[in-house]
Amino acid sequence: MNIDDLVAIDVHTHAEVSSRGHASLDDDLHEASSAYFKIEGKRKPTLEEMAAYYRERKMAAVVFTVDAESATGTAPVPNEEVAEAAAANPDVLIPFASLDPFRGRAGVRAARRLVEEYGVKGFKFHPSIQGFYPNDRMAYGLYEVIEETGAIALFHTGQTGIGAGVPGGGGIRLKYSNPLHVDDVAADFPHLKIILAHPSFPWQDEALAVATHKPGVHIDLSGWSPKYFPPQLVQYANTLLKDKVLFGSDYPVLTPDRWLADFAKLDIKEEVRPRILKDNAARLLGLTKP
Repeated sequence: MNIDDLVAIDVHTHAEVSSRGHASLDDDLHEASSAYFKIEGKRKPTLEEMAAYYRERKMAAVVFTVDAESATGTAPVPNEEVAEAAAANPDVLIPFASLDPFRGRAGVRAARRLVEEYGVKGFKFHPSIQGFYPNDRMAYGLYEVIEETGAIALFHTGQTGIGAGVPGGGGIRLKYSNPLHVDDVAADFPHLKIILAHPSFPWQDEALAVATHKPGVHIDLSGWSPKYFPPQLVQYANTLLKDKVLFGSDYPVLTPDRWLADFAKLDIKEEVRPRILKDNAARLLGLTKP
């Protein structure tokens, strides 16, 4: 991967369908999230299509599935498939994995194998869909491996479009995704690299507090058009967190094209823009020297 040639690094994209056509969400949740994000047309690009999409834009993308099988009954896109696609497209795809914390010791063993044998750079957690508090001790074995191997833990925070509009929200509970629960993780694993995903509505101030207090905690800006960012998030991105805020789109539910067009209109200092779009992610991912 030639960092100098990249326009940006998108740290938040989803592999929603496997090469065999298997989707990571059931039809009801998938259709509801498409309605929530007002998506028209194709929603499920393959991993090869994602690679071509980002290559055309001279961007790199962190890509992952979400393993919430114990809560949803739906198997995720295999982590190994994501990693193999990234290995086949190393100029544009950066592999993350996802492991359901309810997998217990088997998940811990899988985490180490995915890092050591497949080159996975991080792990995505979605507490609301997976149905767990990030500071639940059952997940600590996973965090130990992630910290030890130097990988990254990326936590969904705040509202989610998954389940929105479905009766009862599809059983998905928002309470699990308060970023203050991740503060405990950051305190108990002081060398763990953490990303709080998304503007964390309705807990934006909590996310900013955690990111300013804990050195290893970063914030990605995915899932929202920048024109809707809370003013305090923009303020902190421009100042105290200028080295800890990351570009993320949430592709395919939000395209990098739309995100970048709206970001260009945001009141961000010119010297901060390249940090958010590429430099901070490159450093965090170990693609450049610290």
